[in-house]
Amino acid sequence: MFELPKLSYDYASLEPYIDAETMQIHHTKHHAAYIQNLNDAIKGNEAIFEGKTLEQLIENLPSVPQGIREKVRNHGGGHLNHTLFWQVMTPKGQKEPKGKFGLELKRAFKDFKTFKEEFTASAMGRFGSGWAWLSVRRKKLEISSTPNQDSPLSSGARPILGIDVWEHSYYLKYQNRRADYIESWWNVVNWEEVGRRLEIALK
Repeated sequence: MFELPKLSYDYASLEPYIDAETMQIHHTKHHAAYIQNLNDAIKGNEAIFEGKTLEQLIENLPSVPQGIREKVRNHGGGHLNHTLFWQVMTPKGQKEPKGKFGLELKRAFKDFKTFKEEFTASAMGRFGSGWAWLSVRRKKLEISSTPNQDSPLSSGARPILGIDVWEHSYYLKYQNRRADYIESWWNVVNWEEVGRRLEIALK
């Protein structure tokens, strides 16, 4: 059975960029609900996890029994997406990445400014609820967006950075101003963690 992961920082730690109330509700209500619904869905179907991780099931959704496939897609995806989201944020965010990851970004997008603009455009362009992603596909970085709780894993890419653009992620502080939320979010990105995920994805 899956459990709600603990955060490595307090709910108020990302202020003033993301407020404590939003963080608490997002983590203890929204993320927790995905986990509860996922656990409910797999009761009696635990055999599908024999020798497989949730990531592997999301990568290969057709292998999941049809009767619970959509629930695993939605709630399993929600659990994985949010787990990544918490980990790629930090109170000690740097303005831009350094080292190997910084070089990889420049190789793929010319410079950090261009990457930031393209990623922001992807997040702003997602109609309704969903996510914007930086992923690795065939050893190359790419930007994409997905609806609802879909994951790049399902299309053969490995996400290393993601921003949640469901309204529950920002509405208490920013109301309908998604652009302001995204601009603030850049201040709390954990580039060290994103770089670590890149290293793993390139192996």
